[in-house]
Amino acid sequence: MQIRTATIKDILNIANLHAESWRDNYHPVLTDEYLNVIVFNERTQAWTERLENPTENQLVLVAEVDGAFSGFICAYGANDPQYGTIVDNLHVMPNIKGQGIGSALLGAVAKWAKENYQEHGLYLEVLECNPKAIAFYEHLGANRAKIAYWHTPCDTQAKEYFYCWYSLDELIKRTI
Repeated sequence: MQIRTATIKDILNIANLHAESWRDNYHPVLTDEYLNVIVFNERTQAWTERLENPTENQLVLVAEVDGAFSGFICAYGANDPQYGTIVDNLHVMPNIKGQGIGSALLGAVAKWAKENYQEHGLYLEVLECNPKAIAFYEHLGANRAKIAYWHTPCDTQAKEYFYCWYSLDELIKRTI
């Protein structure tokens, strides 16, 4: 497996996987119309903006297995004064989940955060309707810190949890 910084050439792969992941996991809280008609174009627009005009604290990494796009992660350093660096996105191709790709991507972000934002922890937001992701994060030592609600693109509310790693060193150990 190779992990590298994402480039503009990755936009369609990232947008496709992001949209596919939302279709697979968020159907309980997003409308069929949004998931079947809108999500791909919206994700393509979002990733074009992110990769063409990255913010100073943004990191987007891509994982490849045998040269094939396998997943990605996006993080923003020191995003929140209380929780620290946010993992805004982490998605792995569904047919190769469970092979350590998500852990490797998360470990790479933890190392980056430790090098650049060591005074902060790492956190993410995960929807209640995604129990597999919740189990994955808890397996890697994340602690549920807060309950909130995401105002979805479909103009509904979805319950989400903030999961935190207060020790980047501990997360790095768990992802090696």
